[in-house]
Amino acid sequence: MQIVSAQMIELIQGVLGVLPHATAAAGEAEGAGLSFNLFWILISAANFGFFIIVLRAAALGPITKMLDERRERIERGLRDAADAALAKGRAIEAADASLAEARRESNEIRANAEKAAAQIREGQVVALKQELEKMRADATAEIEAARVSALASIRSEVADLAISAATKVVGASMDGDRQRALVGEFLDEQRGKGN
Repeated sequence: MQIVSAQMIELIQGVLGVLPHATAAAGEAEGAGLSFNLFWILISAANFGFFIIVLRAAALGPITKMLDERRERIERGLRDAADAALAKGRAIEAADASLAEARRESNEIRANAEKAAAQIREGQVVALKQELEKMRADATAEIEAARVSALASIRSEVADLAISAATKVVGASMDGDRQRALVGEFLDEQRGKGN
C-alpha cells in the first residue's frame, strides 16, 4: 500500500507541475482546428493509472492468489496421481508375487497329493498281492489236504476191494491185520515203482 501511495504522490506532483504548461497549451490550441487538451489527457491518464492501481490492489492480488492456489492444487494432484500410480504398480507386483507363490504352493500340494496317492496305491497293490498269495497258499494247502484225504480214502477202499478179491480168489480167509499189512506192502511197492 505504501508503494501505491508513493506512486500517487508522484502522479499528483507530475500533474501539478504540468498544469501551467497545460493552460499555455490550451491557449495555443484555440487557434488550431484539432485541439488536444493536455490537462484532460493527463487527468485521464492519472485516472487510468489510479484505476490500474486500484484494480491491481483489489482484483489482481486475489486473482493471482487464486491462480497460485489452483496451480498448487494441480501440482499436488499430479504428485498424488504419480504416487498413486507407483502404489498401484507396487500393489500389482505384490499381487503377482502372491499369485505366483500361491501357484507354487498349489503345485507343491498337488505333487505331494499325487505322491501320497501313488504310495497308497502301491501299498494297496502290495497288500492285495500278499492277500492273493495267502489265498493261493491256503487253497494249495486245502487242495493238498483234500488230495491226501482222497488218496487215503481211495487206498482204504482199494485195500478193501483187493482183500475181497483176493479172498474170493484164494478162497481162504485172512484175518484183518494180516490183510491190511499185505495191502500196505502192495501199495508201497506200487509207489516205489512210480505210481
